[in-house]
Amino acid sequence: MTSPSATQDSYPYQNEPIWSRSEKTVARAAFDAALKRELQEVMQEAKQMANQINEPADLWDLEHYLTQRRKEIDRKYDYRYSQLTHVFGRLLHEQRLCEEELLGLREDKLKLIRSFATFLSENAA
Repeated sequence: MTSPSATQDSYPYQNEPIWSRSEKTVARAAFDAALKRELQEVMQEAKQMANQINEPADLWDLEHYLTQRRKEIDRKYDYRYSQLTHVFGRLLHEQRLCEEELLGLREDKLKLIRSFATFLSENAA
């Protein structure tokens, strides 16, 4: 007897959207662009902080800032297809991504992304 995930025409996780090759290309470009923008922001902040280092404690403040930001970014930017609609919803909510960058995704995915962004906005208020 075969498990459902072993059957040829069955997707292992029924609630996960299936990503076409073209959607994967769009998703990768949007993901990379948002990540690059956020890393640029961190680099700017780190440079400003480094320019203001006068005491040894200031050095450790910079190190703490960079460690915290790295942890946040590592948690946020999860490029697993099972997580991308949530990742994009969060990035849309944080205005780190705009919907135009997601053009090329099917409406079912865009609906999930918008829905999660709306959910985050309503809970932030």
